[in-house]
Amino acid sequence: MNDYKIDSRDILCKTESLLNTEHSRYKITVQVAHRAKRRKYEDIDIVDDPLIKPVIRAVIEMVDEITQPEIIID
Repeated sequence: MNDYKIDSRDILCKTESLLNTEHSRYKITVQVAHRAKRRKYEDIDIVDDPLIKPVIRAVIEMVDEITQPEIIID
């Protein structure tokens, strides 16, 4: 994810696909918010890419987990 360039259209498409996977937009919004908050405080010493906000990173990760389940390690 270090070399990930932010493309607003790509982020919008990923967000829409994430919202379409769940019947409750509220539920998915809360999940994204919790993940973003957790990532923000877990990665406080890791300076990955300051241009990618925790919410954007959370959306990207969640979409990748749904579309590419092979990337999830037990």
